[in-house]
Amino acid sequence: MLCYSQKSTPNSPSLFWGLRRPWLLSLRCENRMHEILKEEIESELGESMEWKTLMQRSFGRMDEEVKEYCHHDDGGDDDDKNKSTVSCRCKLQTPRQYETVGSTALVAIVTPHQLIISNCGDSRAVLCRKTSVLPLSSDHKPDRPDELSRIESRGGRVIYWDGARVLGVLAMSRAIGDGYLKPYVISEPEVVVVDRTGEDEFLILATDGLWDVVSNETACDVVRTCMRAPPASTSSLSGSDKTCSDASIVLTKLAMAKHSSDNISVVVIDLRRDVTEL
Repeated sequence: MLCYSQKSTPNSPSLFWGLRRPWLLSLRCENRMHEILKEEIESELGESMEWKTLMQRSFGRMDEEVKEYCHHDDGGDDDDKNKSTVSCRCKLQTPRQYETVGSTALVAIVTPHQLIISNCGDSRAVLCRKTSVLPLSSDHKPDRPDELSRIESRGGRVIYWDGARVLGVLAMSRAIGDGYLKPYVISEPEVVVVDRTGEDEFLILATDGLWDVVSNETACDVVRTCMRAPPASTSSLSGSDKTCSDASIVLTKLAMAKHSSDNISVVVIDLRRDVTEL
């Protein structure tokens, strides 16, 4: 889970994004995604920002780079076999290692007036306001009705093998990478743009290891409790940064105490601060 920030203006937003599975690909995305986004945002300066198109283009570029990066790292040749006709787990030929590498991606851009959330996979963003809890992304599960319909329309199948899985293999319907499951598993993100209000408190970004065992409402209650606690005077972080860090740790420990069986990565962003302080 990477938290990247810089002094922000409406044209130079802060970026926060989370990734999982496996670590090498996640590290590659961590090193490149914010650079791709910066390039795409700068290319739109002076024009009306079309966030959906911009984010889809950025995720597409990242997906292509991952394919080339993992192919080179695996030492494979160019004699790629088309596995798009595979219809079930028992028929799936063992794919090359680089084709089975994949990661979820959750990107949050914070500007003075908007939150732009782009999700590809089963991580989740939750906005906590004084009077409401708002999920800003929808988990990409293979049995989600619209995702199931999309997969089947392309000739794929969702098989229940320890939960719903694309071709009985992957428990999510969108991801960066996972080339052996294309065109069923896609890298196109769903993009949500929300206007900021004076009631915004904080944003939680986390992988499904948290959300599988902790509800949106409980997570927000935990963070609110942490924010009411006085900051530790010995910390090298600012009060708000320390509070967000502590809240992330508490949520992680809560998920572990509830015996979460998946990866747990959490980022908490304080929206009460001026965006230029992020």
